[in-house]
Amino acid sequence: MTLSASITRSPVRQIVRRSRGSSHGPITRLMSPSDFGRLLKPFVFLDLFDNNGVPFEGFGLHPHSGIATLTYLAEGSVKYEDTNGATGLLSAGGVEWMQAGGGVWHGGGAGEPGRTRGFQLWIALPPKLELGPSVSLYQGPEAIQHDGPASVLLGSYGSATSPIEAPSPINYLAVRLKAGERWRYQPPTGHTVLWVAVGAGAVTVPDELRHGDLAAFEPSNDAVEFAAQSDAEFVVGSAVPHDHDLVLGYLAVHTSADALREAAARISAIQARLFQAGRL
Repeated sequence: MTLSASITRSPVRQIVRRSRGSSHGPITRLMSPSDFGRLLKPFVFLDLFDNNGVPFEGFGLHPHSGIATLTYLAEGSVKYEDTNGATGLLSAGGVEWMQAGGGVWHGGGAGEPGRTRGFQLWIALPPKLELGPSVSLYQGPEAIQHDGPASVLLGSYGSATSPIEAPSPINYLAVRLKAGERWRYQPPTGHTVLWVAVGAGAVTVPDELRHGDLAAFEPSNDAVEFAAQSDAEFVVGSAVPHDHDLVLGYLAVHTSADALREAAARISAIQARLFQAGRL
């Protein structure tokens, strides 16, 4: 008599698109609204930055509107300032949250000497927030909650929750695994948008992804399991889809041309005040 057994396997969520972006100095742009941002909105820009220990000047004050930026430092430090009156030094493991709303100017530069690396993510805001007030929040590493190997930068995962109020249903996690370790991410119900970007090392999902890779997964609510091929660091984003157009301006993303025009007028008014104060 022949015995047979049926094995039930979890669905393997497929990668539908991947990229290594384009590099300019210490910054590699992995995602923009003209490519992955259309597929993964509300996530619209993603930059991987790494100065490899070479000093860099950073960025002077510049405007944003209609988006929120979340900067995560995996190593090193950066200085920051914004037109909400905040200045300071952000250290490794910390987060800068800048919800631009209808317009804000901010900037950053080199912190302490040495290597600085991490990710900057831009998120499109929904209509109710895209012309609202700007909100800035700077969190040191002690303020970031963790669940296992995952640091919760935005949203909630397991027992950990970010104190930042997300503009829409979004999770954004930074994960560190040792070689041979595995980690499974089950997105919340409705988070059919899912992507991963690798900042160090290599993982399989089951396709192999290495340092500098961005991968977008098929729309689904299925989980993804990551297996570290070496010591690895990566960020994972999941969200309910952003069902709005992406209307682009200079460092701005809005849902309509009217909203973009209104925000541009606010940004110009802030610029005039900065000129009068001698800051530009």
